[in-house]
Amino acid sequence: MGAVLVPKLLKKGYRVKVIDWYIFGDDVLEENPKLTQIRGDLRDKKLVEKALVGVDAVIHLACISNDPSFELDPKLSKSVNYDATIKLADMAARAGIKRFVYASSSSVYGVKKEPEVTEDLSLEPLTDYSKYKALCEKYLLGMTPKNSYLVARSTSSPPRGESTGQENKGMTILILRPATVCGYSPRLRLDLTVNILTINALVNKKMVVFGGSQMRPNIHIEDMTDLYVKTFDYSDEKINGKIFNAGYDNYSVLAIAKMVKKVIGGKDIKIEVKPTDDLRSYRVNSDKIRRELGFVSKHTVEEAIMDLKKAYEKGKIPNATFDARYYNIKTMQRLAMK
Repeated sequence: MGAVLVPKLLKKGYRVKVIDWYIFGDDVLEENPKLTQIRGDLRDKKLVEKALVGVDAVIHLACISNDPSFELDPKLSKSVNYDATIKLADMAARAGIKRFVYASSSSVYGVKKEPEVTEDLSLEPLTDYSKYKALCEKYLLGMTPKNSYLVARSTSSPPRGESTGQENKGMTILILRPATVCGYSPRLRLDLTVNILTINALVNKKMVVFGGSQMRPNIHIEDMTDLYVKTFDYSDEKINGKIFNAGYDNYSVLAIAKMVKKVIGGKDIKIEVKPTDDLRSYRVNSDKIRRELGFVSKHTVEEAIMDLKKAYEKGKIPNATFDARYYNIKTMQRLAMK
């Protein structure tokens, strides 16, 4: 995400600081006089406090992403995804940060029977990854007293001895629940539905779909990064203490596979459907962000597929099926072995 977002922020004239482990590589962002790249751990209090000096806003994207990666080392994952998040929020408030944008996840809802999954539904996370996303939301909402009634909707409580929110002197807090991001990025993830199906179709001429009826909400990476940039333009009154879904394209996994085949145009591409016990199905409604912020997606899943196809044909995705840098779980496994 940062590989697409940071250049947009720089183009808008912002000065940007990035804190990253760079375990997926450090050759993605071009040098820029307005860009400061900090190689380090978000859990390093002194490093973060120093980095926050002179900063007006924080977009918090850092986490151990997806369920398999989180479950590989639950203790590490909690320390990054939850503990570091609440400490970052506290340090940001103390440092006088004006705006804090948190990237949560649409997975916090769990599996819902309602056809329209809106922000006012209860949170029923099914995995530790989504549970800690929900707990981070709860903590952040606890820092906005006027929205304290929202905190009670969470189904889980913070670990014993930890606060449900710290004093916040004027920091505007916005929580976004993105759908699954799709499309090409210089720091590409292929462990995502649209992306991996597209690459398998291009490389192997075959897509294996497990189940197929499960719904997946999607958003193009260009739309999601545009939204993060726009968060600096909205007034405090419009976003403070609020939560917004961000994802307009809800498709079944099988429908996505069929879409990939159609966009790529390969008659020889096969779709093999296999049974699965994992029938988790997610979808989101984004009427609220359209209504209150005027944000609508400009790009489609079809565009994301075509973008990946063009990038692959230009040699921008080498060793796509086995290079660990494209797959969070493989990268985390490699890191654990060191």
